[in-house]
Amino acid sequence: MSAALEALRRRFDGHQPGLLGARNEYAVLCPLLEQPDGVHLLFEVRAAQLRQGGEVCFPGGRLESQETPAECALRETEEELSIPRSQIQLLGTPDFICNQRGFLLRPYLGLISPEGYAAISPSSAEVAEVFTVPFAFFQNTAPELYSYDLLPQLPEGFPYEAVGISQDYPWSRGKVDVPVWYWQRHVIWGMTARIVRDLAQTAP
Repeated sequence: MSAALEALRRRFDGHQPGLLGARNEYAVLCPLLEQPDGVHLLFEVRAAQLRQGGEVCFPGGRLESQETPAECALRETEEELSIPRSQIQLLGTPDFICNQRGFLLRPYLGLISPEGYAAISPSSAEVAEVFTVPFAFFQNTAPELYSYDLLPQLPEGFPYEAVGISQDYPWSRGKVDVPVWYWQRHVIWGMTARIVRDLAQTAP
C-alpha cells in the first residue's frame, strides 16, 4: 500500500463521521423529571452576562478534545447545575441539528433522579435560574411557528464560465423554522424549541 493510501486508511479507519466542514460540535442534555403530575422538562435561563443572556436553553456546551457528545452533555450539566453524572440516566439520542453557521448540536435525553434534582445548585456565572415545564404542555399546545429564508449570495468574481454555469444558475435555497412557546413568564424558542417540538411530536 502506498504512503498516500496508508495515510488515508489511518485517517478514516474507524472514523466517526461528522458534519463536513463543521467548525464546532455541541451537545445538550434534555433533562427529564418524574413529578407527581407527570414528566417535566427542565430548562435553564442563561446568565445575563453571557452571549444570548436571558434566553431559555438546555444545559450543554462545546465538546472538548477527545470527549464524546454524551460525555459533554453530562459534564456541562454537572458544571452548570451541580447534578452529579451518577444521578442522570441517559435514555436516548434525538435527532441532531445542523446549524447554518456550520456546527452540530447533539441532544441527549436524560432522566434526573430525585436525588439529582435535590442537588441542583445553578452556577451563577452561567445560569440565572432553572424552571420546569410539564411535558404534556408541549404535546397539547402547538407553538407559534415562524420561519426565515436562507438565500444564496455568491461573491463578486465567482467563475461561472469556468465551472460551466450561467449567472442565473438556480442555487439551492433553504428555510429555517422558529417555534415559539410561552410558559408563564418564560419564552422557549429557537433551537431549544426545535428539539422540544421533535420530542413532543414523537412521544406517544
